[in-house]
Amino acid sequence: MQAFDLTPVMSSHSGISMVFMGSDPLALPSLELIWGRRNDFPIRAVYTQPDRPHGRGRKIRPSRVKTWALERGIAVQQPASFSASAISLLRELNPDLILVMAYGHILPQPVLDVPALGIYNLHLSLLPKLRGASPVESAIVSGERVTGISLMRLVLQLDAGPIIDQEVVPIDEEDTGGSLLEKLSAASPVLLERNLEGLSKGRCAESPQSESEATYCRMMIKKDGQLDFAKPAAQLARRIRGLNPWPGCFARLGDTVLKIGHATHRRGMTPGNFGQVLSMGAEGLEVATGDGVLILKSLQKPGGRLLPVNEFARGFLLQPGDCFAGGKMYPLVSKKPISQKRFFQLDNKTC
Repeated sequence: MQAFDLTPVMSSHSGISMVFMGSDPLALPSLELIWGRRNDFPIRAVYTQPDRPHGRGRKIRPSRVKTWALERGIAVQQPASFSASAISLLRELNPDLILVMAYGHILPQPVLDVPALGIYNLHLSLLPKLRGASPVESAIVSGERVTGISLMRLVLQLDAGPIIDQEVVPIDEEDTGGSLLEKLSAASPVLLERNLEGLSKGRCAESPQSESEATYCRMMIKKDGQLDFAKPAAQLARRIRGLNPWPGCFARLGDTVLKIGHATHRRGMTPGNFGQVLSMGAEGLEVATGDGVLILKSLQKPGGRLLPVNEFARGFLLQPGDCFAGGKMYPLVSKKPISQKRFFQLDNKTC
């Protein structure tokens, strides 16, 4: 096993010292930007989530952010929470500035008070819209035509700090949660580069958010992938796109739960019952909904691969009159902060 020196990298130049906090790979392009300017902005440490089990084998693996940092000799810290000792260590690092992107921890006030130049977050929505844990997926599910990244100063209230700048990113009709996340990740360094000098000098203008325009999105769980075929086909198609790849949408056909990878829709009244298979058309499997036809483009059975629906039908009997059974679709977005228990009354383990 390769050994890494965990001593913080110290620049020969004074510069503006930084700590970066992030856990998702989407943060890597922004980290690369800062690394490319490390003489002016030396990275004292990268904070990321503790190593967790991944995949079917549930093997403990580091995040890609951790691997990236260690390969460059940057110190890595992985506190499970910001205890007194973790805060003390952060104070010892004495960063001038802290940048946060998809970190996964709520930062307490003693952490916010550490850097002289403040803590700033790259949030994946056009604030004040979609504060919270699932802004990318929720933007698609809600039918937004554009989204973006907001650079904001962190405060204790959830994603409510003043905005420094925003980068607008269009949402295409074919975008999934995964593809939109990639677009936002690639756009983040553009926003950061435009503001890095201002942040380092404490000269960035701040605009307060309008609380009356704020909306909130909650953390998702697997149960969010179930579909209610009484809903309009357009709404179902957006949910399938937004929740792809995780948690993914699904419905039961007979005794089998099928994962739905991609879908489109067609407007108009339908002759069948909600969830009923109407036909295998040229575009895909046509299913009746509360308003319009949902056209399933790809399906996956348990233990199988996600396949185009025509290929899937060669090994799985699909015929007109079959009926998909769905379940209640819980909203992702609210005018007030949402907790999972408010909708599910159960926790992640039972979902």
